[in-house]
Amino acid sequence: MHKTDHAGIEISAKELIVALRREGKLKPWKSFPNTPQGHRAIVRYLGRPGRLVQVCLESTGVYGLDLALALHAAPGIEVMVANPRAVRHFAQALLERSKNDRLDAVVLLEFAARMPFQPWPAPSPPALALHALARRLEALTELCTAEKNRLHATRAAQALPQIICQDLERSLRFHQRALARLTREALKLIAQEAELQLKFNLLLTLPGVAQTSALQILAELAVLAADLDVRQWVAQAGLDPREHTSGKSVHKKTRISKAGNAHLRRALYMPALVAVRHDPHFRAYYEHLLARGKLKMQALVAVMRKLLHALYGMFRHVLPFDGSKVYQPALAATPA
Repeated sequence: MHKTDHAGIEISAKELIVALRREGKLKPWKSFPNTPQGHRAIVRYLGRPGRLVQVCLESTGVYGLDLALALHAAPGIEVMVANPRAVRHFAQALLERSKNDRLDAVVLLEFAARMPFQPWPAPSPPALALHALARRLEALTELCTAEKNRLHATRAAQALPQIICQDLERSLRFHQRALARLTREALKLIAQEAELQLKFNLLLTLPGVAQTSALQILAELAVLAADLDVRQWVAQAGLDPREHTSGKSVHKKTRISKAGNAHLRRALYMPALVAVRHDPHFRAYYEHLLARGKLKMQALVAVMRKLLHALYGMFRHVLPFDGSKVYQPALAATPA
């Protein structure tokens, strides 16, 4: 049986700080460059025959992605990518009053040793590529919206020179061409993977979901672990309810946690808005929640969660959308 060591790695753009506890002894911290050569050096430093090393990283986006993939592929090493919020609260529980890269590496080491270790499920290369394309498409869409707003405001002002309008129009055309080019690449990538194409086609049967929303939602779901249940999907999206009560005096309103993927929540918002206007089942569910005293935004968030539930069932059973399984007003009106 392998004996277990623990390590924490603090990630920055150029440097990786490694804290390692081997055979119960904390080793002096080491620094490695955040390069492919540095990643290979970390794998050699952590690996040892007959011992298992559990490594904890924070989720830091692209700066830690290559390192996480290298550690995941190395024998004798398990990697966990922790939520930064969980790590921050853990450090507060340890009464850490200071913060620097070396202390953060030690906190991550303790997080790996004391908290339930959840190995990181490395996404497939196509899923990672689609995820990167979708995030870039989202950013370009926001840029186009901002440029359209600037162009509208500039055209309304007679005192501003015409060259500003011309420059904004040129910038907008550039970003729109980039949007079309990356969308074609994303669709081509989906067509090359049978599983992605199947899920994409199922997504298009969902009310309120067209090509753009389907790309965004599929990209965020494709990088999740395959063994998650629907409640974990909801938690990953940050749509799970957060209760705050204490005794008889503290009773705050229940809100969603938002401790999840904001990109997935954003991708679900417009489909939910369209669904409550044009789909009879989602519309009936939305009106049922309003009749119970829910606010409009609360009911819309519930529809977003219901969309996610529907997607989970569609993907699991490989079936197109069936509104009768979402909500049936006649059954809901029947007294228990």
